[in-house]
Amino acid sequence: SGVTTGSEQGLLGLAFHPQYGSNRLVYVYYTTTGGGTAGQSIVAEYQASAVNPDVADAGVPPRVILHFDQPQTNHNAGWIGFGPNDGYLHIAAGDGGGGGDSGTGHTAGTGNAQDTTDNWLGKILRVDVNGDDFPGDLLRNYAVPVSNPFVGVTGDDEIWAYGLRNPWRCSFDRANGDFYIADVGQSNWEEVNYQPAASAGGVNYGWRLKEGNHCYNPSTNCDPGGLTNPIHEYSHSFGCSITGGYAYRGSIGEIQGVYFFADYCSARIWSLRVVGGAATQVTERTSELAPGGGLSIDSISSFGEDAGGELYICDLGGEVFKLVPDSDGDRVPDASDACPNTIPGVTVDAQGCPPLVPGDLDRDGDVDGQDVNRFIECASGPGMPYEPGCELADLDTDTDADQSDFGGVQQCLSGQNVPGVPTCAD
Repeated sequence: SGVTTGSEQGLLGLAFHPQYGSNRLVYVYYTTTGGGTAGQSIVAEYQASAVNPDVADAGVPPRVILHFDQPQTNHNAGWIGFGPNDGYLHIAAGDGGGGGDSGTGHTAGTGNAQDTTDNWLGKILRVDVNGDDFPGDLLRNYAVPVSNPFVGVTGDDEIWAYGLRNPWRCSFDRANGDFYIADVGQSNWEEVNYQPAASAGGVNYGWRLKEGNHCYNPSTNCDPGGLTNPIHEYSHSFGCSITGGYAYRGSIGEIQGVYFFADYCSARIWSLRVVGGAATQVTERTSELAPGGGLSIDSISSFGEDAGGELYICDLGGEVFKLVPDSDGDRVPDASDACPNTIPGVTVDAQGCPPLVPGDLDRDGDVDGQDVNRFIECASGPGMPYEPGCELADLDTDTDADQSDFGGVQQCLSGQNVPGVPTCAD
């Protein structure tokens, strides 16, 4: 309750404490009323219920970590995340909204993002939620890391990086601590910023002096020195609003360390690999990651990462898609790529999938009643093109699942799935 949801506001970020397994602490970033002309942003701490982790413990009141005013309802950013190396909470703040980082609520002459005189807008903040440097202030419950680059500058102690317009989804590479910041551009350019784990902070990513690698305000001679350009940019001929993702650290070997990102407007998806601080192997993945089966990924609003490093894509329609290996190499998402229920003792390939065998529709290494049920579902659906997962039901390869195919499933199910019948799962 109390969350404002107009324009770009709302519940915008969530992060788990590094010791969540023992303390059950969860942090959220949301917008609410009060404060500035467009309300305020709040980062708060909740404790998950010990009985139901999907809800907060009603007996433990939330604790406000910090808050700051918003002059306009857009460019709230809202990503929060803990650094895997330092354990500190990082908070992304947009430049305050409007256009060009100018007008009401924006610092004259520089804009908010370039203002490092007591101004958190257009910044990445870094705080220690395990300490409290402000015991007399109930709305400031954190300590300032002594290694923050602006410690001692009044109002700037919390700033880690600056020169950002609307950082929409940041992430840490869990393997090494490298930091990725996807920053939404003004009218022409979207950008991916990169900060190596060894960075001491204090990096200026250029907005509003520059949009991507290009002068914005002023239109010429815009780099006074000391700016850090993005490692990758793309023009608005490819989209209009970047959504940052993650460096992949799941089970698919060939994309280890590859960073994924997308565009909200065009729903195009790309990846790149950072080598020596530069973007390499920039690859469009849109068609490769198309889910098929009448589904589509539209209005990509976020990415997610699970405990195993597997990657998820979220869209504004409330759908979540998971990247899975293309185990059979046909670049088609089908039953041959998903085999999470493999029975013990079955020989599997490098992706953990048993060999392709007729009748084993669920790819668990055995033909059983579950495969019969799946066959019935497939047989009642269309022929070509198959529904996703029904390719293996066409045992006689006549482009549909029918009675002749079911005969093969029955043969395997009847106990003949032994080495003497090589077409059946053993």
